[in-house]
Amino acid sequence: MNKFERQSSQSADTQALPDDIADELSRLPSEVISVSDSPSIAPPVPLTSDEVRTIVISLMLTMFLAALDQTIVATALPTIGRQFHDVSNLSWVITAYLLASTAVAPVFGTLSDIYGRRAMLITSLSLFVAGSILCAIAPSMPMLILARGLQGLGGGGIMPVVQTVISDVVSPRERGQYQAYFSSVWMVGGILGPVIGGVFAEHLHWSMIFWINLPLAAAALALLLPKMNKIPVFHRRREVDWLGGVLLMASAVVFMLVLTWGGTRYAWLSPTVLAMVGGAVALAFTFVWHARRADEPFLPLPLLGGTVAPYALTAGGCALGAITGLTVQLPLYYESVYRLSASEAGLALIPLAAVSTCGAAIAGRTMARAKHYKRVAVVGTSWAALCGLGLTFLTLPLWGLLLLMAAFALGLGTTFPVCVVSLQNSVARAQVGTITGAMNFFRSLMSSFAVAAFAAILLIALGADIPLAGEHHGAVNAIPSADMMLAFRYVFGAAAAMMATAALCLIAMEERPLAGPASAQAVEMAE
Repeated sequence: MNKFERQSSQSADTQALPDDIADELSRLPSEVISVSDSPSIAPPVPLTSDEVRTIVISLMLTMFLAALDQTIVATALPTIGRQFHDVSNLSWVITAYLLASTAVAPVFGTLSDIYGRRAMLITSLSLFVAGSILCAIAPSMPMLILARGLQGLGGGGIMPVVQTVISDVVSPRERGQYQAYFSSVWMVGGILGPVIGGVFAEHLHWSMIFWINLPLAAAALALLLPKMNKIPVFHRRREVDWLGGVLLMASAVVFMLVLTWGGTRYAWLSPTVLAMVGGAVALAFTFVWHARRADEPFLPLPLLGGTVAPYALTAGGCALGAITGLTVQLPLYYESVYRLSASEAGLALIPLAAVSTCGAAIAGRTMARAKHYKRVAVVGTSWAALCGLGLTFLTLPLWGLLLLMAAFALGLGTTFPVCVVSLQNSVARAQVGTITGAMNFFRSLMSSFAVAAFAAILLIALGADIPLAGEHHGAVNAIPSADMMLAFRYVFGAAAAMMATAALCLIAMEERPLAGPASAQAVEMAE
């Protein structure tokens, strides 16, 4: 964008702002207010509190669909395998969804900035529902896997679009509280998913785990669509860089396959894995080369630079990677060291998920009141790193471990609202969807990387192939508890290192002012 276009954009944006904010922005040089770093300051939204509440409830229900389908299938897999007489390809029922949802997250985020939130939300929900129907009526395992991939395309689009719509209706200062609500949705979906999937598979039919999505999606659309016309419009029509989008998705899929197959189906240093790593790197470099030369790149690289985006992306990715990696591997620890059953090990994960939501709620409320809003996340991630060190060096009874794990999750949860709002607050309104999609994309990659890294740590420490996520109880119980405790010290140490990295990133991240109502007394106290 040249100087004239920047000045025109600045003038148009400031005219729509309240007078006091517009006056402040008009005093800044045009170079300060650019597409890549202008603050996300919106005019007052012409929505009543009841309308905002209706929109938020419908968005929470929409996000619940995506959260539920990441976990609900797991407990139904044995039943599905028996019906189709195919156990060897069962993992692809989950992998296909994860690959598709990760690859399209930045695509839907960018397209929502071009074609609008309404169009992309309807598209993502339509793909999700179509995939659910095809999954429910799938006559064979290959068809079920393909349908799960289609469902993943919709699920991957739901996440960034929902978070972008929230940014359109809620000011940045208030937005942290709403991010905490959505964190609770993920927690509830993660806990209820395996329970509902097991009940449907055992007492009804496994296809019900997909049919249930239809009434939920219909209810979400019925609540949301009548209000969508009142939501402020910030998207900007432009030519779509489809080549850049394809290159980004292709590199992501190959990299995710490396993380999925490495150390399990193929050895990490096998020719297949090394060739895939080379292919992912080549595709990524091609994407960067193309983005630097395109007039309207699919993902503008300057958007990922500056004093906010790289630090917020890294901090959020480290936090989500740490909690995801622990959630996957901890059942193995509980079963081997504390001799819990599979169901008891699942219940022992609840403090990790539930208390992290409390941390997010604390951070969200702090952002609505305090001037220096990132301090709560700096303290929280530092506290989580210390708790991770405690898990590394202390030998604890089960109740002590659960308490320390809850303390770890409390600090970790403060990261998410601060990182999401800081990212959205660092870009122009017409690019909020793009940065939100990029955030979900990098978080998914970091989660997959953490799961693979924690598994590799255990394999190296134990010196043998081990079952993951508590499968094959006989093999788990054959591992001496002392060896498992020693191996998990390295896992807890890795989680602590990730949270320390998140704390350092948040310290280095610029803290830009948030627009929106704030308590004057709270701001004075924060100062």
